[in-house]
Amino acid sequence: MNRTPENCHVEDALSILVGKWKPIILLRLMQEGTKRFSELKQSMPGITQKMLTKQLRELEEEDIINRTVYPQVPPKVEYSITEYGMSLQPILEAMHEWGTQHLIHKQEKLTDAKDIS
Repeated sequence: MNRTPENCHVEDALSILVGKWKPIILLRLMQEGTKRFSELKQSMPGITQKMLTKQLRELEEEDIINRTVYPQVPPKVEYSITEYGMSLQPILEAMHEWGTQHLIHKQEKLTDAKDIS
């Protein structure tokens, strides 16, 4: 397929992944399996309940995660990655690798700048 700026779908992909917490949520579910809301919240100390709820709903709307509600008191809700959502794993891994290399690049650039001064 010929990728030109006019037919580029990177924006579509980013609209699903953009957000400080979405990649973290996805990686947790991919690596650790099904999680309850409270487990996800506890594993991300900086996130608010409102933000976690919003991010989970957006991912659920895109069929990236499943939300399972158990009819019991108190309510039990679990989240898991869908098979379709697992297709994001290589993308997230590539982003992680690029992020790691970028941090190394920035550190080397900083070190070089100090050596010149």
